[in-house]
Amino acid sequence: MVIFAHPDDAEIGSGGVVAQWIGRGCEVTFVLCTNGDAGTADRSLTSAELAKKRATEQRAAADFMGVKHVVMLGYPDGELEDNRRLLGDVVRAIRQYRPHTVFVHDPYRIQGFQHRDHRKAGIATTDAVYPYARDHLHFPEQITRDGLQPHKVRELWYWGMDEPNVIVDVTDSIDRQIAALVRHESQVPGFNVPTGETIGDRVKRHAATLATGYDFEYGAVFRRLIARG
Repeated sequence: MVIFAHPDDAEIGSGGVVAQWIGRGCEVTFVLCTNGDAGTADRSLTSAELAKKRATEQRAAADFMGVKHVVMLGYPDGELEDNRRLLGDVVRAIRQYRPHTVFVHDPYRIQGFQHRDHRKAGIATTDAVYPYARDHLHFPEQITRDGLQPHKVRELWYWGMDEPNVIVDVTDSIDRQIAALVRHESQVPGFNVPTGETIGDRVKRHAATLATGYDFEYGAVFRRLIARG
């Protein structure tokens, strides 16, 4: 399961690994927290028009990678709060789809700027994984009324962290990551840089730097937490 703040965050943060794991038979669920209705410099678009466009783009990217389920929570862009409503929504998704591993923004990064929605999504997901989704007396109505069951996530993988502790060889999947990312057509102009470097160039350059010293070409790094048995 990948839990992320805005359309395109999943592909940027974990797309190489997700594409690789799906290719090896894993079932993946996306949980998108906001509708992305503020993420543009195009003043001709209304928030409602942008939200509709970005939802379509996200589904296209997920379909391309073979993501099985896409859950859209629909919070307004820029308005995620670390509150019980968001926490309950994330707990519900975890209990419904029962992932072994969850990917999310690292909310504890301090070396560099980070969007507030990224921090809030990361905090809510961390709390949902432990202890809320696991313990039956948290959000008990999901169990008694809705028929869900508690679920224990085994691993939590953060992207965008200050200090990674795992690197994954994504050489065979980075092209699929990039192809999924460019399906977010409304965002592509912002991805590219004045020098003419494309988003694909940027992704590969960064991934090659991460892989320096390893016996593979492209890498993706994360901070992984493993739950006690």
